[in-house]
Amino acid sequence: MTVFHFTGIKGSGMSSLAQILHDAGNQVQGSDIDKHFFTEDPLRKRGIKISTFNASNIQEGMTVIAGNAFKDDHEELIRANEIGVEVIRYHIFLGNLMNQYTSIGITGSHGKTSTTGLMSHVLSGYAPTSYLIGDGTGHGESQAEFFAFEACEYRRHFLAYHPDYMIMTNIDFDHPDYFTGIEDVVSAFQSMALQVNKAIIACGDDEHLQKIRANVPVVFYGFGSNNDFEARNLMKTTSGSTFDVFIRNEFYRTFEIPFFGDHAVLNALAVISLCNYEGIPADVIQQQLLSFNGVKRRFTESKKGDRILIDDYAHHPTEIKATIQSTRQKYPNREIIAIFQPHTFSRTRTFLSDFAESLEGADFVYLCDIFGSARENAGELTIQDLSDLIDDCVILKTEEIDVLLKHENAVYLFMGAGDVQKFQAAFESKI
Repeated sequence: MTVFHFTGIKGSGMSSLAQILHDAGNQVQGSDIDKHFFTEDPLRKRGIKISTFNASNIQEGMTVIAGNAFKDDHEELIRANEIGVEVIRYHIFLGNLMNQYTSIGITGSHGKTSTTGLMSHVLSGYAPTSYLIGDGTGHGESQAEFFAFEACEYRRHFLAYHPDYMIMTNIDFDHPDYFTGIEDVVSAFQSMALQVNKAIIACGDDEHLQKIRANVPVVFYGFGSNNDFEARNLMKTTSGSTFDVFIRNEFYRTFEIPFFGDHAVLNALAVISLCNYEGIPADVIQQQLLSFNGVKRRFTESKKGDRILIDDYAHHPTEIKATIQSTRQKYPNREIIAIFQPHTFSRTRTFLSDFAESLEGADFVYLCDIFGSARENAGELTIQDLSDLIDDCVILKTEEIDVLLKHENAVYLFMGAGDVQKFQAAFESKI
């Protein structure tokens, strides 16, 4: 039996793919740095061996799956090349794997992980489904009919895929260390659109997605009246949202979701649209929507006494606004405290004023030092530059975490794509 060795197994997509291959009966192992990441927990539960990087990990007869973060001069990849072991990049391997199923990719500048999680849960209520979610969750079914996966636009990695369907949630400018501007991002999505085999399900409320051209049907969903799948009569409560779905102006069904914010309604509508297109009964869709528990680090709540703590991956101004909006819907009478750690200097520099504007939606803001990337230069940018643009703002150090205690009956939003969880852990130890 071939042994699959993952170089960089703790990466979110890599961890998910390793779980899928393991669940399908393959022998899987991997390597990474000696630091704990939440993505390794499901690997250890499955008994998958994780080593530290070392050339000696690579043995003849293996297939090496290499994470996109590691260049060809990595010691393990050099060793594989020396002894004639096949090395396949993560996105190439995934692109080949999905050909065995009815494949459903979910892409977009925001909402990929949440929508992929919801899609895989709803599909699983109808037929065996394998899935790969960008929060480090993967699941393999040997008899799977569907394969739902998160498809990342960064460095155009998603162009390795030729799925049956592609959900496109939105197009926004992000990853300024790679994309030159919004036109470059639109170009990447347009290239992706030409590789889809059956249909594209796209948010018609997004002006960039309205212009997408494809060789397959493009089905639009959203709040606007020009969409094929339209959400009307939206009612928001502190327990979730209810809305009517109309398909080309004909009433389809009323749906209820236990999630918050406009973006959550759109994510659900994307899933409803795809499932309807595939002939999945409305009752199954509704039942699965109600039983979905969410994905990791997306509005993940915990309670400590009278305080509500929310962990969220929001790392772009659009996402911060959506997270604060969701919090206002669920907790309209509580003070909202944002604890935000910017992720990468290039993103912080590009969106400095946008970050400030989005964070103004909170009642008080604490900023953590910028979580830099090894592939970039900080220059002269510091967290003080962002702090100067925000009223009611304090720069937070883990050793000064006690300052958060002064807020009573509050909701604390810990947001960021770096290691903002260490601030939450420090705070929880003081409560």
